[in-house]
Amino acid sequence: MAGTHPDVRQVVPEGLSIRVDEMRNLVQLAARRPATAPYQILVITDADRLTEGAANALLKAVEEPPERTVFLLCAPSDHQDDVPITIRSRCRVVALRTPAPDAIAEVLVNRDGIDRDRAAWAAAVAGGHVGRARHLARDPEARTHRETILGLPLRMRGLGDAFAFAGDLVRTAKEEASTLSEGRDLAEREELAVAMGAGGTGKGVAAAARGAKAAERELERRQRSRNTRTQRDAIDRALVDLAGFLRDALIAGSGARVPLSNPDVETDIRRAAGEWTPESVLRRLEAVLACRTALEENVKPEIAVEAMMTALHRG
Repeated sequence: MAGTHPDVRQVVPEGLSIRVDEMRNLVQLAARRPATAPYQILVITDADRLTEGAANALLKAVEEPPERTVFLLCAPSDHQDDVPITIRSRCRVVALRTPAPDAIAEVLVNRDGIDRDRAAWAAAVAGGHVGRARHLARDPEARTHRETILGLPLRMRGLGDAFAFAGDLVRTAKEEASTLSEGRDLAEREELAVAMGAGGTGKGVAAAARGAKAAERELERRQRSRNTRTQRDAIDRALVDLAGFLRDALIAGSGARVPLSNPDVETDIRRAAGEWTPESVLRRLEAVLACRTALEENVKPEIAVEAMMTALHRG
């Protein structure tokens, strides 16, 4: 639970993908015997980010794992877009249930010490995501940003608004990524400089400096990738909120007795359901989902978001 067990290792991708070298290192670790436990557990989070090369590097180890090693690959689904068929066919699928809002609220209260009323609200609007609920409950800026995003569909009066809102969304995501990365990037550069003998004198300094330059370039590459991933994740959270709002509008318009994803903005949801036809709501929802796909395919965020906002305006 503390994340310190010697026989449990996690691969947590911070960049756009999980690279080949990370998987090769993991395969080497898999060959070792556990230190204290009967088994060692190797957890790959966000396995849907495995590159083709990384998946191939992992394939043989997953197919014939060492006797005392268990691989856990975590992905949104077992769809071929999330997990390659070569990997999927060699794994046992364990489906996980989405936790109920009451269960999420209990976690926030008991583990994080969050006020019960705020925990209940955050759990109700987080779509079953514990981390998202915790973020909303603890960060006033996150709550303000969500409120702004959910208000966009009804505040859009023209193409000018569409482009302005798109610019605001992308700019906010970049600022959030910059804020999160700035201090960490600086600390990593300082640690690398110390490790490479910055300020040293004497024999071998020139060779060490050449090696330091190569290490600095690799660090800068990783930091750029991580920053881009953080930007995309920030935009994606906004897209998920928009998709939830439009989903709720479809439900309200159909009269289905299904809980809303955003019960705190029910008035706006029912207004949207009254003003837009179901076909129009569905087209808007498809535009949001298309934007998510475009971002994953490396379309420039400004272009993808502007296209989505234009579609939301047209309806």
